[in-house]
Order: sequence, then C-alpha cells, then structure tokens
Amino acid sequence: MRIGPYPVSPPVLLAPMAGVSDLPFRRLCRRLGAGLAVSEMVSAQPQLWDSRKTRLRLAHGDEAAPRSVQILGTEPRLMAEAARASVAHGAQIIDINMGCPAKKVCGTQAGAALLRDEALVGRILDAVVAAVTVPVTLKIRTGWDLQQRNGVTIATIAEQAGIQALAVHGRTRACGYRGPVDYASIAAIKQAVRIPVIANGDIDSPAKARQVLELTGADAVMIGRAAQGRPWIFTEIAHMLASGEPLPPPSPATIGTWVLEHLRDLHAFYGESAGVRIARKHLAWYSQHWPAGSAFRARMNTLDSGRAQRALVRDFFERLADEEPLAA
Repeated sequence: MRIGPYPVSPPVLLAPMAGVSDLPFRRLCRRLGAGLAVSEMVSAQPQLWDSRKTRLRLAHGDEAAPRSVQILGTEPRLMAEAARASVAHGAQIIDINMGCPAKKVCGTQAGAALLRDEALVGRILDAVVAAVTVPVTLKIRTGWDLQQRNGVTIATIAEQAGIQALAVHGRTRACGYRGPVDYASIAAIKQAVRIPVIANGDIDSPAKARQVLELTGADAVMIGRAAQGRPWIFTEIAHMLASGEPLPPPSPATIGTWVLEHLRDLHAFYGESAGVRIARKHLAWYSQHWPAGSAFRARMNTLDSGRAQRALVRDFFERLADEEPLAA
C-alpha cells in the first residue's frame, strides 16, 4: 500500500489515540513492526498552538518517515492553516479526524459529528488538500448512527477532494466502541472508491487482522486499543500476513527489554516527573497479562522517580523469566 509517494509496509498502522500515540509510543510501535504510526490529534484552534501539549504532539525527533499528523476542527480555513503549520513542523502526511466519538469532541461539532454535514466535509477536505503539497488522509466512522450510515457517500466525497487514503472504523458514532464491528460497511466503502482503504475496529490478533482483510478487501488494517500494552502485535500481524503462520510469542525477558526502552523514552521526552506519571498507564497495560501484575501496579503507583520505576520494571520482568511465554 502507498500513501502518495510513501510505501506503507507492512500494511499495519497504529491508530491515532489521544493520550497514547505520543512520540515515544509511536517510535516503539514503528520499531516493533508498524508500517505507519499516526500522531495524537492536534486541534486546529490557533489559541492552542502555543500550548505545551500541542508542541509535544507536533514533536517528531528521530521518528521514522513517513510522519503523519492528525488534525481536528470544523472550520475549513483553520483546518488548512493547521495543516500548513503541521507540515512546517515536519509532518509528511496530514490526517483529518472525522471519526472521534468522544462527547467533548462531538459537542463542538468536530470529529464524527462532521459526518452529519456532508457539504462541510467537502469544504474541509478541499481546503486542506489545497493548502499543502503532502498527502492528506482521512479517518471516519460508518456514519453518525445506525439510521445515518453515510460512509460510502463520505468516502466518495473524500476521493473527489483528493484524499489519498481512508481509514474506516466499522462502527457509527452512536455505537462508540460497543457492539459488533460492521465490516460489511467497510467492504462497501472499499468497493465504492479507488483510493486505499484501511480497516479499523476490534482487530486484536494476527488471525483477526487476516480475517478482516479478507472480509473487507481493505488494503491495510489499523490497530488501536489492542496495541496498548502489546505493541509487538504489529510484528505478529506482519508475520501472519507474510507467512500465514503465527509468530511464537515473545518471552517475558524480551518484553521487559521493550518496556524499559519505552520507559526511558517517556522519561526523556516528558521530563522525569511528568514521564513517571504518564508511564503508569502504559505499565498498567503491560502488566495486565500476568497474575503478579496487580501487586506490581499497586507498588508502581507509589513511585515518583524514574530510577525507582525502571528498577521495579526490571525486577518484575526478571521474576517472570521462568514463566511461560505470553500467549498469542
């Protein structure tokens, strides 16, 4: 699969997730097999562009190309300006958020709420595509609710506007993250357009990734929540798609090495105090796979230094070394 001039290989992408898909996590996921990792969403509101949060979300450091930044907003002019500013900060792909179901986002008529106004969708896409010379992609849901599933119409508008790839979460905004994923709607969208389509929603294993590609005819899959605490899922899916065989699970010692790498990057990126706090949620996800994880998390939440946090992580995974490898 290609997005403009950029090959995306393997065809397994990290979804943009607020509070998760920061630079340290994106770098780790890329090293562990993701073909592309999309940034957390950046607001198009100009008053927020000088905030520390926005500056961190726009940071790329030594991130592998292509670098994709997702922008969020409702006004075509401001979205175009946000796209230009993102490119100036190093973005090589601009992604537009029309899929976020969060109340605080949809309450401002952004994210998935835009799907109710097809004319505005067209104006935003036209403005952003015209504003930058890099590829522009779009992430959507299948519609606002089960009575307003207009994903095919939105996909057609996107293709006509010059959008170069389309990620589709197979639920409506009203569904949130509950209930079955409508892979048939993703398949219908894929049939309706010629641009690459990326399937998203409840893809939590290599076997599921292969099944979804077969069901939808999509060009790639996008992984969100399943990568939390398991970023090596990208390597596992890539291996399954290339060989048809499952990859042996990583050992606790190997996982421990990855977790410590992630931890050091978080501490360096945010500074020790903020890095220790932000790392706690990731460490909760990493440790949830083992019975000893509960005691580990209780102890972890009492620590306030990077050195102590890293020492506890090292000890935890060393103690797991004699246990069975993590099940796939």
